[in-house]
Amino acid sequence: MLYKRLAKPLFFRMDPEKAHHLVIDGMRGASSAPGGLTLLRKMYGTEPDEALASEVAGLSFPSPIGLAAGLDKNAEAVPGFSSVGFGFMEVGTVTPLSQPGNEQPRLFRLPSDEALINRMGFNNEGAEAMAARLAALKQRPVPVGVNIGKNKVTPNEEAYLDYERCIRVLYPYADFFIVNISSPNTPDLRRLQHGDELRKLLTAVTSELASLAGEASPKPVFVKIAPDLGDDELEETVDAIASSGVSGLIATNTTLSREGLTHVNRTEAGGLSGRPLTARSTEIVRRAYAQTQGRLPIVGSGGIFTPEDAYAKIRAGASLIEIYTAMIYKGPEINRHLHTGLKRLLQTDGFTHISQAVGADHR
Repeated sequence: MLYKRLAKPLFFRMDPEKAHHLVIDGMRGASSAPGGLTLLRKMYGTEPDEALASEVAGLSFPSPIGLAAGLDKNAEAVPGFSSVGFGFMEVGTVTPLSQPGNEQPRLFRLPSDEALINRMGFNNEGAEAMAARLAALKQRPVPVGVNIGKNKVTPNEEAYLDYERCIRVLYPYADFFIVNISSPNTPDLRRLQHGDELRKLLTAVTSELASLAGEASPKPVFVKIAPDLGDDELEETVDAIASSGVSGLIATNTTLSREGLTHVNRTEAGGLSGRPLTARSTEIVRRAYAQTQGRLPIVGSGGIFTPEDAYAKIRAGASLIEIYTAMIYKGPEINRHLHTGLKRLLQTDGFTHISQAVGADHR
C-alpha cells in the first residue's frame, strides 16, 4: 500500500525517465545506508520456499520470479533489487562502449493500457563500467544475468565482435548472459534473429564462452526473441537457437504492435511492454516449448501482472518468468503477491513443486 498511496502518485507526476533514475538512486542508496537492505527485505522480501526453488541451466533460483533487463541498465542497484523478493535479475542491456541512446523523451506511460513504450536505444555506461560495479559487490544473494547487445554504430556483419567483447569483459562477474537481438530500438538489430546472421552470432557467442570457461562448464547463455516474429520466422529462429548449444531462450522482448491500445501515447515510436503483451508472449512460450519438446529452458517475459499471468506462462512451458512493467505499475509489493499466488495455484492443481507445472498444458 505504501507504493500505491505514496510513491506511485509521486512518480506518475514526474517525467518517466526522471522517475526511473529516482528509483535507481533510491535502491542504490538503500544498499549503502546502514540497515537499508534489511529494511527492504522486511518490507518486500519473500520467504524461501522449496516448492518454488528450482535449478535451471545449472543455476539455482530461489524463486522463479525475476527482474527483466532495462530497469537496472548499469548494475547500479543489484543489492537493492536482490532484496525485494526476486529470485534472479538481469542488468543491462550493456554494450561494449558507452552510448547515450536515443534523444529524449524516449519513455512513455500508457496508464489506461497498463503499458509502457520505450525507445531508449541501449543507453548505458559500457561494459567496463558495469564490470567494475559487479566486481565491487561483496555478495550476490540471487543469480545476476548480464544482458548484452551491440553498439548502434556497429554494423550487423560485425555485431558478433561486440557480443564477444561484452562476454570477455563481464565473464568473471556474470552468473549468466542474455543475448539481446530483439530490441526494436537499435537499427537493424532484429535482423540478427534470422538465418545465417543468427547462426554466425550464436556460434561466436558459444565459442567465446567455451574459451573463457577453459576446462570448466561455460556459463549459461539465453537468447531473447521478439514477439513480432511470424509463424515461419519463429520456427526458424527457435530451431537455430535450439541447435546452437545455448542454454535457453527468453520470450519475449517488447512489441511494435499497437493493437487494442487506448491511451494517447499509443502513437509514440518504440517497443511496447506491459499488459497488451500478456497473451502474445505466452503464445510464443507455448510454441517454443512444443517445438523443442521441452528440452530447451524458457524464460517467460511480457505482461505478467498477476499470479495467474505468471502461472499461465509456466504451464505453457516457462521454467522461469520475468517482470518489468508490472513493477512500475504495482510496485515491489508485486513479488509477494506473485509468490503467494503461485504457491496457491500449484496446490490447486495438486503439484508439490513448480517443476511439475512447467509445460503442464502440453501433457
